[in-house]
Amino acid sequence: MDMNRIITAAAAGLLLATLAFGSAESVSPENNDETEGGVPATDTVTIPAGTRVPLVMINSVSSKHSKAGDPVYLESVYPVVQDGRIVIPTGTHVSGTVTHAKRPGRIKGRGKLMVRLDEMILPNGVIRSLAGRPDMLDGRSPDSLDRESGEIKSEGTKGEDAEDIARTTAAGASIGVLAGAISGRRGAGTGIGAAAGAAAGTARVLLTRGPDAMLDRGTHLEMLLEGDLQFDEDDLRFDRNIGQRGGNYGAGPDPNRNRRSSRVRIGRAPL
Repeated sequence: MDMNRIITAAAAGLLLATLAFGSAESVSPENNDETEGGVPATDTVTIPAGTRVPLVMINSVSSKHSKAGDPVYLESVYPVVQDGRIVIPTGTHVSGTVTHAKRPGRIKGRGKLMVRLDEMILPNGVIRSLAGRPDMLDGRSPDSLDRESGEIKSEGTKGEDAEDIARTTAAGASIGVLAGAISGRRGAGTGIGAAAGAAAGTARVLLTRGPDAMLDRGTHLEMLLEGDLQFDEDDLRFDRNIGQRGGNYGAGPDPNRNRRSSRVRIGRAPL
């Protein structure tokens, strides 16, 4: 009698365990298209760190007029494609911040500018925070970009400074020749004039700054994503009108803006 009870209890326990296992399996995430709460699962699209996004400057920033904290606005000019589909369309807006701006020195040193890119707005209104920095600069720009740090530096002026001193020295020598001829001391006049011209040229170099680093409106650059960027499938649904640039942002950087012939307009800044 006791043996029958034991067998009956064991059979009942086995039956209950089997029913419980089957019930758990039926609601397992691997066999159900719904998450907890009955909400359908959504696929995630990841744009990996290291992706490059071509952008154009909407505003202008420079080491002369900008300071840390000033905003930077850009727009994408070419779509980013992943797995055969557009994930960042043309017309996407990117915003950032100036993190460092330093004017060039009067004797040496170059203008320096650094920006951080930290937010993206897709044309359909989806917003994502990001971590990015400039990785390639417009080939027309006279400035240079350090790809490791993202620092933008203005041109150096050593060669042009030497030309300035040589030019004023020659001009002073010419004036000295005329003055010496009039006074009957041609050789002495040449030496005095050359020394005066060299002094004037050196003073000009010492009292003026080099060109400032600048990201002009219309400058093209590439943003390097420094972290993964994630979207849901619904975030990447775009209508047919999306993918067009918002407007004409200008011709971009002038490669001649720092040359002596252009210094009346922009370039070596006064004190």
